[in-house]
Amino acid sequence: MSTEQLSINLLFPVLNERLRLQNGIDRTMAYLRENVSVPYCLTILDNGSEDETPEIGKALEEKYPEVTYVRVRERGVGVAFRKGIALNECALVGYMDIDLSTDIKYLGRTIELFKDRPELEYVNGSRFSKESDTRGRKWYRKITSMGLVFLLKTIFHMKATDAVCGFTFLRKETAEKLVAASGNDNGWFYTIEFLLRAERMGVVIYDMPVEWQEDYNTTVKVWKTIKNYLVQIYRLKKTFRQEDRRK
Repeated sequence: MSTEQLSINLLFPVLNERLRLQNGIDRTMAYLRENVSVPYCLTILDNGSEDETPEIGKALEEKYPEVTYVRVRERGVGVAFRKGIALNECALVGYMDIDLSTDIKYLGRTIELFKDRPELEYVNGSRFSKESDTRGRKWYRKITSMGLVFLLKTIFHMKATDAVCGFTFLRKETAEKLVAASGNDNGWFYTIEFLLRAERMGVVIYDMPVEWQEDYNTTVKVWKTIKNYLVQIYRLKKTFRQEDRRK
């Protein structure tokens, strides 16, 4: 794929992010304008915020021609990710956490990877690769995240070293193919199934080591998330078994 054909859509799923939305978009736009030569756009996907997020999102849309604010009526990263992919018209599409926990310089590296490797379909950011640098991670969040990776490797034989880094990018056609194959979980587990489906389908994936900084103002509810992961792991394992029997 030539540089002229390459373009990228950055999806930002947000929920009640009045404290971080403005800074996240401003920092991303500053980086893009300084470092990225391909066409780009940013899509804010608001999962039903009840604070000032809608007003901030609309103001950012007016401030930057490249930014689009979209109100998503259902809550959850999964439904926001699917909505973003459905609306996407760029050659590359993916999502980033609005707190920019993954160092934004990896956005430029991701674009270069897709540019230099036409066979590459999927870039998966990883906090747990041997070359990754993760800072400020709370001990209990580190244990739960590593525990999740252990379960995914044990139950699904996952090859990737991380499943929920909050930094994922794909080629448009691959993203659409995976949406069609995946279930309809609205939460974070959707992105995990997305990755596992990609591995099962033989998608060419680069597991990218990143520098990652914990955000202490995260809105993620740890124990509720863990419970959902366990329920969804059981469901997905059952689904995969049924699919394998039909083959």
